[in-house]
Amino acid sequence: MNPSATPAKNFLSMLDFSSGDLVRLIDLAAQVKVERRLADQAPTTNALRGCHVAMLFEKPSLRTRSTFEIAVRELGGHTLQLPEQFSGGGREPLEDVARNLERWVKALVVRTYEHTNLATLSTAAPMLHVINALSDQEHPCQALADMLTLRERWGACLGRTIAFVGDGNNVATSLAHAAPQLGISVHLASPHGYELPAGVIEDAMRGARDGAHLKVFEDPREAVTGADAVYTDAWASMGQEQEAPARRLVFRPFQVDSMLMEAAAPGALFMHCLPAHRGEEVTAEVFESPASVVFDQAENRLHTQKALLLMLLGGGVVSRL
Repeated sequence: MNPSATPAKNFLSMLDFSSGDLVRLIDLAAQVKVERRLADQAPTTNALRGCHVAMLFEKPSLRTRSTFEIAVRELGGHTLQLPEQFSGGGREPLEDVARNLERWVKALVVRTYEHTNLATLSTAAPMLHVINALSDQEHPCQALADMLTLRERWGACLGRTIAFVGDGNNVATSLAHAAPQLGISVHLASPHGYELPAGVIEDAMRGARDGAHLKVFEDPREAVTGADAVYTDAWASMGQEQEAPARRLVFRPFQVDSMLMEAAAPGALFMHCLPAHRGEEVTAEVFESPASVVFDQAENRLHTQKALLLMLLGGGVVSRL
C-alpha cells in the first residue's frame, strides 16, 4: 500500500472515503484477519506502539466498544475509557474536551446521539483523529464490516444488489453510502414517512461506480425481488424507545420472514447489524437460517476497525504492508 492512499484525518462518515480508500481498507482488513492467527508475531503487532486511543461512548455498546478495544490492543496501542458525562458538553464544552485530549491521545472514538458533536470535536482539535462509532445520522464502521462480509461471500461485488428493509436510519444511510462505491446497487424499502432523506440518496449516487444504482420502494417484496442480500435493522433505534409501540404497527408489514426471503435471488444472504429483535424486524427462522451472516458481520467489525486505525494512525506500517 502507498502512504499517499491514506484517507482524511477523520472518519465521521463513509463519505470521508473515496471508493479507492474503501477498497484499500477492505483489502487491508482481509489481510489483518488472516494474520490475526499469528498473534504477537503479526506484522501489525506494534503498529500503534506508544499510541493512546480515547473512547467516549454516550450510548450503550457491545460490538463497537469490544472490537475497538481489542483492535487497539492487538495493534500495540492503549485505550482510555472516558466517562460518558463528557460527551454532551454539559460538564465542559466539547471544544475544550477535544483540545485537552489532542495533547494526550492520537484518536478519539465517539458514539453519540448528536452527529454534530463529531464535527465539533474534530474541528476544535486539528491534531486529533476523530472516529464515528455511531451517531443519530450515520454508522460508518458498521458499513465497513458489511462490505468486507459481502466481499468474502461474493468475491466480486460488481453488479450485485442488496435490499434494505426497514427504517431509513443511520445504518441504512451508511450502507447506501458504501455499497455503490463497490458497484453494489441498493434497494431501500421503508414505510411512508420513514424513508432515507433525499440528500442521503444524492450523496450516495455521487459515489456510485460501475452502474450501481439506488432505488426507493414502499413495497418490501418489490425491493427484495432478485436481491442478492436482504438487510434489516431494529424498528426503534436507541433514543426512540418511546416510539416503539407505534413503530411496531407501522413496520409490521416490513418484517423479514421466510416468504420475503424467497422473493430474493437463490442463495441470498440475510444481514443485520445487531442487536436483533426476533419476532419483530426478523423472524427467528430467518435469523438462525444458513442464509444469515449476522455474526460474520459482527466478527468483521474487529478486522475493518483494525484496518481503519492502521490507515488513519499507522501510515508508516501500512506503507510497508
